[in-house]
Amino acid sequence: MLFHTWTFFIFFIATIAGFWVLRPTRFWLHWILLASAVFYGWWHPYYLLLVFYSTALDYFIVGWMERGPHLAKPGWRFAASVALLVVVIVVGLTAPAGWGGLAAAIGFFAAVLAVGHWLRSRRNWLLVSIINNLSVLVFFKYAGFVIENLNTLLARLGAGQLPSAESLMPPGWEYVLPVGISFYTFQSMSYTIDFYRGIISREPSFVRFAAFVTFFPQLVAGPIERAKNLLPQFSKIPHVKLVDVTDGVSLFLVGLFKKVALANYLGLYVDRIYGDVGLQSGAALALATFAFGWQIYFDFSGYTDMARGVARCMGFRLMLNFRNPYLAVSLADFWSRWHISLSTWFRDYVYIPLGGNRVDGLNLQRNLLITFVISGLWHGAAWTFLIWGALHGLGLIANRGLEQASWWRDRFPPLAKRLVVFVFVCFAWVFFRAESL
Repeated sequence: MLFHTWTFFIFFIATIAGFWVLRPTRFWLHWILLASAVFYGWWHPYYLLLVFYSTALDYFIVGWMERGPHLAKPGWRFAASVALLVVVIVVGLTAPAGWGGLAAAIGFFAAVLAVGHWLRSRRNWLLVSIINNLSVLVFFKYAGFVIENLNTLLARLGAGQLPSAESLMPPGWEYVLPVGISFYTFQSMSYTIDFYRGIISREPSFVRFAAFVTFFPQLVAGPIERAKNLLPQFSKIPHVKLVDVTDGVSLFLVGLFKKVALANYLGLYVDRIYGDVGLQSGAALALATFAFGWQIYFDFSGYTDMARGVARCMGFRLMLNFRNPYLAVSLADFWSRWHISLSTWFRDYVYIPLGGNRVDGLNLQRNLLITFVISGLWHGAAWTFLIWGALHGLGLIANRGLEQASWWRDRFPPLAKRLVVFVFVCFAWVFFRAESL
């Protein structure tokens, strides 16, 4: 269910109507949670289980982390309610094929509960959360890529082949990439990490936490919200003013225009040129490369604007995710403007823990390169994305050297700097778009 389809328009009208009817009651948040489940399940109902499984596990883990060394069992009534919710969703939407996946998920959840007595350390519980979230993400997004490359290597060595990722799925399940898994996984992980660091307090309501993780406007394409910004907005009935509705509709229409009128039409030109590279001139390829830079910007920022507009119509405020990135005067400036929620996520949870700017020389360069290689792989499971990330990591290393050179820092005009950054970013986009090496 994409924002620029009639299906979503009908869904959103129904969601808004139910939201306004239930606003005076305590069930308005339950309605948003239900709408988010319908929105996500529209693509592939099986994978609703993954979302609510990870959500429930992270909710319980933070509760156990809060109790510290004196671990207490969660209330059986609440645990039974969560289990019933999962069973109803899975059985209602995926039966009979979903029973294998349901058994696997419940089995893993029971295993975590069983070893809980030994996991009295807050750090150990944090590791369980991180390993769980990354394991699910890695399997569904990268298992096929890893197995394919390992099998290529094993074939050259004359060894046996590993089983395909599809063969590892429960009976009746397809091996497809769950929509938005990279976004909601990072959003849920940020909650547990921020709680561990003492940045936020535990959210006592499972409904509020589940609404935070699965909030449908930003569930599949961001922005990746932090708990300290979005969770408090679910603590009280949003006070929707007329300006919220008008601003929300305006944001949505601007995003729709970017996506449909600009990105899609630029995409037609780019696809035609790149579809037969051998017959194109150098000028045509260069123009298509720059056109793709604008296409991907209008596509990403347009979808984010639509997400922010939908949320704003209901009184919720999502963060600004793009801030004129092609006006950046340096590559570091570019990453402070492009996909801000993702770049700050990697800064706070990967780059800084590796040492960030507290180290210098080769260690700092290593941190930049590792962070951006991981960022590249976050976008997709292919060598092309890894190269794209590595190029930006190397570019930022070079950027730090340029900023120390007086001829660049003081004498190079801002317009020329913007041009250099734009050309470099567009060059890197070539690898981002490429289907293979």
